[in-house]
Amino acid sequence: MQDLTVETVTDAVLDQMATTKDARLREVMASLVRHMHDFARDVRLTPDEWLTAIGFLTKVGQACTPARQEFILLADVLGLSALVNLMHDREATELGTTSSLLGPFYRDDAPEVPIGGSILADAKRAELLLYGRVTDADGRGIPGAFIQLWQTNAEGWYDLQVDGGANMDMRGNVHCDAEGRFHVRTVRPLGYTIPMDGPVGDLVHRQGRHGCRPAHVHFLIGAPGYRELVTALYFSDDPHIDSDTVFGVSAPLVIAPVANDPDAPVQGMPAVRYDFTLARATGSGSNRVGADPKHILAAE
Repeated sequence: MQDLTVETVTDAVLDQMATTKDARLREVMASLVRHMHDFARDVRLTPDEWLTAIGFLTKVGQACTPARQEFILLADVLGLSALVNLMHDREATELGTTSSLLGPFYRDDAPEVPIGGSILADAKRAELLLYGRVTDADGRGIPGAFIQLWQTNAEGWYDLQVDGGANMDMRGNVHCDAEGRFHVRTVRPLGYTIPMDGPVGDLVHRQGRHGCRPAHVHFLIGAPGYRELVTALYFSDDPHIDSDTVFGVSAPLVIAPVANDPDAPVQGMPAVRYDFTLARATGSGSNRVGADPKHILAAE
């Protein structure tokens, strides 16, 4: 029997976990224990604070539904999602378009939209054209590249936030043509405040943060043989462009609509052109720092 102290309890836990057969699990859990124990010692964590933390994490889990992923939101506002994303990007073997966050509002069952079609169920504002090309690192168009888009509606809400996600809107999937070109119609998205009615929102409020995200459109782009791209385009004139509460904005992804773009494939509406570059695929595994909420809740 070993009498544990503040200094020796960490090694005792690591010794007992050393029998873990899965090498990666053993590595991750050992590092997690070291950092958690060091954290507790560093801040001199009290029993009341520990119970408060357990209560907070319990509420985060209880807030998760097939239409809401509070844990992804927590990782986003703490910058952990951004960090995982940045580390993953460093593993790419060639340069592609800058990535951004998938966020907690992705759905993998969006409707197919033809080139030139609209992702709107009901256009309540003037339309906006998004167009461009998906290419490889050498500038060659990728035939049939698959693009998934989603954004907020005219009131600044995602469809998952309205009626429990019963109706799908402001999202769609489109295949590029034989030269990697695409264009779709939408409306300009609104910036919005992250969900503030749950434990994560309460934390953000207590930290004195505004909790706002600048207006953006999400893109998830893939093609066989290429590294899947998760990114978003951010509108330059949004007041929160320099203070995104989930740290998703980077300079290459900031855009501004052009009122009368002579090169746009459809005239008579503002247009945004953006060409995306996919890097070649290496290895396996997902590039998505996030998932459809209903799949996370159902995972064993």
